[in-house]
Amino acid sequence: MGRYLIVANQTLAADQLTEKVHQLRADGECRFHIVVPATHAKDHASYTEGHDHALAEKRLEAALERFRAIGCEADGEVGDTSPFLAVRDCLLADGTYDGIIVSTLPQGVSKWLKQDLPHRLERTFGLPIIHLTGTPELVN
Repeated sequence: MGRYLIVANQTLAADQLTEKVHQLRADGECRFHIVVPATHAKDHASYTEGHDHALAEKRLEAALERFRAIGCEADGEVGDTSPFLAVRDCLLADGTYDGIIVSTLPQGVSKWLKQDLPHRLERTFGLPIIHLTGTPELVN
């Protein structure tokens, strides 16, 4: 059974991610672990760690419902504010993944791409990276 780690926040509800999950399931039985870094979105005027964590938790719960509704075996967690550290923590806790799916905002908008996250993860952890871009989910 294939096992994939999904790291996403604002793009967790993007069609591209759902389509990739469908494609991977069509290729064979697999399960997914979702980590949602509790990052601060720049479109929110005020910052509180509690607010960012609560928003990440809300996105995670919605994603788990969507994935389970289409028959996926999925679980997840809210991770560190740094997407790199959130992935590292998941891999340290249980590093038995066949690949990492990184869902970001488009080039020019994405802080994660400015940090070269997909390439850094691949170089550091040696797992195949599937990079997707999507539109942000509007959640308040």
